[in-house]
Amino acid sequence: MYKSGMKKFLIKSILQIACVLLVAVVSTLYIYNKYTGSSDIDFSSDSLDISYHEKSGDKISITKATPVTDSVGLSSNSYVLSIKNNLTENVNYKVKILDDIESIISDRCDDKQIPKEDIKISVKEDNKSNEIYYLSELEDKILLDSEIEALDEKTITIRVWIDKDSIVPSDSHYHGIIQVIEDDTKIAMNR
Repeated sequence: MYKSGMKKFLIKSILQIACVLLVAVVSTLYIYNKYTGSSDIDFSSDSLDISYHEKSGDKISITKATPVTDSVGLSSNSYVLSIKNNLTENVNYKVKILDDIESIISDRCDDKQIPKEDIKISVKEDNKSNEIYYLSELEDKILLDSEIEALDEKTITIRVWIDKDSIVPSDSHYHGIIQVIEDDTKIAMNR
């Protein structure tokens, strides 16, 4: 009698533990997929795959004009993208920051634009140091002109903020688009 009760207890305990583990695994997978897969927005060109890791994708927005120091700007929200070379040869690419005319029109803020001389932008490629520019300094709107090795992948982090010495109305806006161009001709398009 004692052995049969012990067997039932052991089987019942094993089933309960298995159910708890199953619920834990399913919940973890659900949470992981919710926070990784849903925010990646993929673009591609002939040779490159580009993934934006933010829900905003390739769009940059400043809707609350608050001037800050560089140290605060460098710790602000970032726009992260990964560039993967699918070829067995090196590929040249450029990252440009363009005005997002569509967002400016939909926000009806064309008369409230933050001057580009007041906007600072930082770019960090993989483990290199941050490079900081004023948006108005970018020649042909090119933020980064680089090369990616064959079958390699790079991570680029971009941050945008208003210079601490700027005097801009608090309701001013900036809307931009991050654009990746392969070999000066092929623009990465949304898949």
